[in-house]
Amino acid sequence: MRHGKKFNHLSRKSAHRKAMLANMACSLIEHKRINTTTAKAKALKQFVEPLITKSKEDTTHNRRIVMSRLRQKEVVAELFRDVAAKVADRPGGYTRIIKLGNRLGDNADMAMIELVDYNEIYKAGKPEKKTRRSRRGGKNSTAAVAPVETKATNEEE
Repeated sequence: MRHGKKFNHLSRKSAHRKAMLANMACSLIEHKRINTTTAKAKALKQFVEPLITKSKEDTTHNRRIVMSRLRQKEVVAELFRDVAAKVADRPGGYTRIIKLGNRLGDNADMAMIELVDYNEIYKAGKPEKKTRRSRRGGKNSTAAVAPVETKATNEEE
C-alpha cells in the first residue's frame, strides 16, 4: 500500500533527490526556464513554488528557510530581489510546464518549465484587458445628449 506517499521519488535516494531539485531550482531561478523530463519538471514545480511564495515577504527567517533548501547565496539574492518583485501581485502559479515531445536517445517525455512572469511571448499575444461596458448605452448615448442641447437653446432665448 502507498499511504502517505504523495511525491515522486524519481528513482533516487533522498539526498540525491534533494540535491538534484535544489540544483534544478537554482538553474530555473537563474535562467528563468529550463528543459528537463516531465516527471522532474512536475517535482521541481512542487519544490520551487513554496520558495517563491516565501520570497514575497523579505524577512530574515524566510531567507534562511530558502537558503537551507537552495544552498546558493547568489540565487537566493536574485530570488528575493528580482523574482519576488515580478510575482508580488500573483497569488500562486509562478511556473508553467510546456511539454516538448520525446527525447531522441531514450524516448523520455521532455518538458520546459519556466517562470510565468518572465515570458514575453505569451504577454505580447494577449491584448490589455478592457473594462466591461454595457450594451444598453450609457452616458454617451445620442438620445440622452439631444434633449440637453435643445433645453440649453430654449433657455438662451
